[in-house]
Amino acid sequence: MLPFQLNIQNLSKSYHGRCIWKGLNLTLSSGRIYCLMGPSGIGKTTLFRILLGLEQADSGSFFLSPSQQERLTAVFQEDRLCEAFSPLDNIMAAAGKALSKDRAIAELCRLLPSESITRPVCTLSGGMKRRTAILRSLLAPSCGILMDEPFTGLDENTKYQVIEYIKEKAGQRLLLISTHQEEDVELLEGILLRPFEEFAAK
Repeated sequence: MLPFQLNIQNLSKSYHGRCIWKGLNLTLSSGRIYCLMGPSGIGKTTLFRILLGLEQADSGSFFLSPSQQERLTAVFQEDRLCEAFSPLDNIMAAAGKALSKDRAIAELCRLLPSESITRPVCTLSGGMKRRTAILRSLLAPSCGILMDEPFTGLDENTKYQVIEYIKEKAGQRLLLISTHQEEDVELLEGILLRPFEEFAAK
């Protein structure tokens, strides 16, 4: 994958006449992990939804330069898994032909108990579901990954394990992760972003 940038230019968003932020500008480079911080309600999830095409900004634009063939993937605050599918089925549905079944099993076993990977997701604990959602985002083909508070529901030891896995698998992709914990920024060796302090509506 050739180096690229995500360019966010003069992005503004409001809800029901209330401006959330205006004139947001960011340039993010591939091969790096960025950690987005700010209090709840300031618009982190809204920014992710706009970048994923799930919501429209009021004005401004964003683009990848140079453009990439692969899409952005995401870990939402909700796991958004197919509950009747197993973790393995969820991974294979997202990865398609880019990942063999044997490789998917091997990767799942790094973060999940082996007996859980063929069970329906609805029978798993919240922490197992969270790890499955993170694995799905990392193993699906993508040029970048947006993770919205990905460590919610994970105990400390599991969080450290997951963070090491994320750093290993990030590669030359762009990662943008929202978190409330400065400790997470240090563990991820990420670049701290507080863009909303400057661009939030006054």
